[in-house]
This record gives sequence, structure tokens and C-alpha cells, in this order.
Amino acid sequence: MRDRAWILLGLGAFLLLLSSPLWWNMRARAGLKGPDLVSPADQKDCVLPAHEMNVSHMQLLLQWRDKVVRQEIHSFKAYDGKVYDMRLSGTCLSCHEKAKFCDRCHAYVGVKTPYCWDCHIDPAQTRPALARRSPQ
Repeated sequence: MRDRAWILLGLGAFLLLLSSPLWWNMRARAGLKGPDLVSPADQKDCVLPAHEMNVSHMQLLLQWRDKVVRQEIHSFKAYDGKVYDMRLSGTCLSCHEKAKFCDRCHAYVGVKTPYCWDCHIDPAQTRPALARRSPQ
């Protein structure tokens, strides 16, 4: 009976120690703010609502790729009824700058830059290797 206080104290210390990573992460995350993304000032709408674009933009781009390449479908009807071309360079990058939007967010979350840029050219940059290539 006399050990009840010591047992409860030890159990409390054990639970506190066991849950310390959770408390530490909640404390560390409280001051974090996402990256400052430069959204287009003149454009209010996107092909999907902002929350959906944050969560599933890569799936959308992969679906677009498959539809354009495999099914030859080149237009996308958005949730608001507008029709967009399924083009990364023409549709997405006409409003967003790659360096100020895509790259900042990908660096913040620590993901590798997707392979989109192996084929698609950022309108703000040029590819001298392609310009020098001669037709065969």
C-alpha cells in the first residue's frame, strides 16, 4: 500500500517519456509556416479548387499525361465549367512561375523535382542544348 504513490509516479513518468516525441513534434510544428508561394495576381481560378490542387496536383498531371498521350484527349473541363488545355507549359505555367511556385513548395516538403521538366520547357528558361541540336 505504501508503494502506490511511487508506482503512480513511475507510471506517469513512463507515459510522459513514452509520449515525449509527440509533444516535441507538436511544439516544434507550432511555429512552422509553409513556403511563401507567389500566386498569380490577375488569375483567381485554377483548374481545381486550391485545397484539391494542394493535395492531388500530381495525380491530376499524371491523368492529363495519360489522356493526352494515350487517348489523344487535349481538353479538361474544370469544376466551374471552364475548359482548359491539358498542357503543363501552356495552362499551369501561364499563371505560375516554376521557381516561385513549384520549386519552393517541393523544396519545403522535401520531394524530388518531378521528371516533367525532362520534356517540358519552363517558359522563363531556354534550353540551349535543344537549340544547338541539328536535325538528322
